[in-house]
Amino acid sequence: MSKIIATAAIRGAHKLAQRAEDELNSAIAEHSESAAVSLPGTAYYLPIIYSMLGLAVQSLGDMKKVLARARSLLPEVPSENLWLPYLGDALDAGMAALFAEEIIETLKYLTGPPPAEGIWLGATSDATLRNQGIKLVDGRMPGFAACVGALPSVEDAVKLARDLQERNILVFMAGSTNGTSMADQLAEAGIEMNWDTFLVPYGKDITAAVYAAGFAARAAMTFGGIHPAGMEEARRILLYNKERVNAFVLALGEVDDEKYATAAGVLNFGFPIIADTDIPQILPSGICTYEHVVSRTPLESIAQKAIEVRGLKIKIEKIPVPVRVGPAFEGERVRRNQVALEFGGKYTHAFEYLRSKELDEVEDGKIEVVGPEIDDVEEGSALPLAILVEVAGREMQKDFESILERHIHSFLSEAMGIMHVGQRQIIWIRISKDAAKAGFKIRDFAVILRSKMINDFPSIVDKVQVTLYTDEEKVEALHPEARAAYDKRDQRMGEMTDESVDTFYSCTLCQSFAPSHVCIITPERLGLCGAYNWLDGKAAYRINPTGPNQPVKKGECLDTVKGKWKNVDDFVYENSNKTIKSFSAYSVMDDPMTSCGCFECIVAILPDTNGVMVVGREYGGMTPSGMTFAHLAEAVGGGQQTPGFIGIGILYITSKKFISADGGIKRIVWMDKELMERVKERFIQRCSEIGEEDLIEKIADETVTTDMAELVEHLQKVDHTALKMEPLF
Repeated sequence: MSKIIATAAIRGAHKLAQRAEDELNSAIAEHSESAAVSLPGTAYYLPIIYSMLGLAVQSLGDMKKVLARARSLLPEVPSENLWLPYLGDALDAGMAALFAEEIIETLKYLTGPPPAEGIWLGATSDATLRNQGIKLVDGRMPGFAACVGALPSVEDAVKLARDLQERNILVFMAGSTNGTSMADQLAEAGIEMNWDTFLVPYGKDITAAVYAAGFAARAAMTFGGIHPAGMEEARRILLYNKERVNAFVLALGEVDDEKYATAAGVLNFGFPIIADTDIPQILPSGICTYEHVVSRTPLESIAQKAIEVRGLKIKIEKIPVPVRVGPAFEGERVRRNQVALEFGGKYTHAFEYLRSKELDEVEDGKIEVVGPEIDDVEEGSALPLAILVEVAGREMQKDFESILERHIHSFLSEAMGIMHVGQRQIIWIRISKDAAKAGFKIRDFAVILRSKMINDFPSIVDKVQVTLYTDEEKVEALHPEARAAYDKRDQRMGEMTDESVDTFYSCTLCQSFAPSHVCIITPERLGLCGAYNWLDGKAAYRINPTGPNQPVKKGECLDTVKGKWKNVDDFVYENSNKTIKSFSAYSVMDDPMTSCGCFECIVAILPDTNGVMVVGREYGGMTPSGMTFAHLAEAVGGGQQTPGFIGIGILYITSKKFISADGGIKRIVWMDKELMERVKERFIQRCSEIGEEDLIEKIADETVTTDMAELVEHLQKVDHTALKMEPLF
């Protein structure tokens, strides 16, 4: 261990601890020790402290106890000539520094300038963590970069951000160099920064870097199902991050004592440090998978070097278009004053349609634009558009058409400067002025689609040809065929039942974060993330026969009502690391399906009502259970099997198999308003099918009450069906 790094880290940790103590004493003098403190939107209190010490910090007095623990970890600052051959003292000092930084940042919400102000996003909510979770587990987001400091120039900052985005690395930014941060530089360049673009500016103070470590700690608790209790659990959380959360730190510019201390703190998590300056290196492995600290890294290769040091495996497709392409650009929006050309929306008719054909009917790589190109119209114009993608493959099936077609949205959205909204016949696409200036043409839509279809679906797609119609007459001529195909697909999926097939599909994508979780997808119960239905599972298996989506033969039926089959139970047991012995497809009460953390909704029993509530993950308020979504998710996620609670996909709410063993949709007594609006049309249809046309009027939401006693009174007043049903217990 370099004595320079160790000495600086320990010295920096002492400085941070003293700063935290001074600010805490000032806060106590103003508010008293009993004053409540918290970070917004999390059920994990102060997540670093909670994960490492098992302490739920809820008051200023609690912070005093934590600072005492931090002080106990701090070794004396060694003399400049003392050789430290091991990491121990520096790592302890680093952990103490993280505790101090978390206290400092939390106090800002009580006494200081708002951490979330201007370009700065401040603390991350649990809801955001879960929204990003699906990107973690399905490989779209292979890792995290914590960028501390600033680059030599704005141009360098933009290049680094784009290099990381293109590799789909989530970028956290904190700290500064000579008063300037990387986020300041990106803002100066007009770069859009938010969770959708993978660029997350936490704060200008070095202490804001603790939010990145807190994100990682919560990943272990949320997806790994590790509940803080003591030293053993803390060790498991650190190992989880080393082995499963692929994060690293980019130290940009001068590294002072506080930055050294912060770096020593994150080394505990197995996150290596890669610097562009001449700081001492620590090359042997141990705490990190490979090197601990690598310095003097040229800026043009620092992103690639970090990926190598962390051991990430990233596949980058070089698509021959004049803009960068990658999932990091998927959330980009093109504003009206930035539009070079647009299609659809409220301006013109636009739709997308994919159809399969025989191998000899498709000319691979053939691209046509029928009608005006971007150079043929004035800037800011709107054109009609029909995107016709024709695919052929030896393993292609009609059932896969809608699956491939849905990827048109993500594939085009991944192009920098391109906005794609909607699907099928209600799409809206914009090409930005910057993209047009770079040379982007309408035909480049086809280049992207052909490249992505071939690259992402090699098992079922052998040939792709794309025709883009911008001539209004041609667009209208093709639309009836597309509309008929949409209707037929919907009818095909609607006709499928669990009884009509002998095979379900598994999904274990989330096991990288929730090792005991196994999702079983049936025709009438989609995956809890809402991203995979039965047809998707079937297609995914064809694409990758050894992948996370495997066919599961139902075999002998053990219980028709609850949805239990011997082969399914055997599969779940073997693939949950022999943790989950039995699974009920249709019950929330008896052996319900496990959850990872990516669920769209949570179903939870409300015993006093003899019913259940359904809460969407976007709902941040209180529920009649006395818990927020975040607290409910802690009880459900991490691969746990919790009777009375399940995570589900939104479409499952209106399925005939929705907790059918427990009474089905008639059990719903409370649902947050936004979620009800999303499912309302299908919900009314389902209620009509079971002869409960007025059920929707009897279900309460947050505008009626979030209090259990008041909810019971409401249900009695409206004579809700659940009150008359057989007891859940």
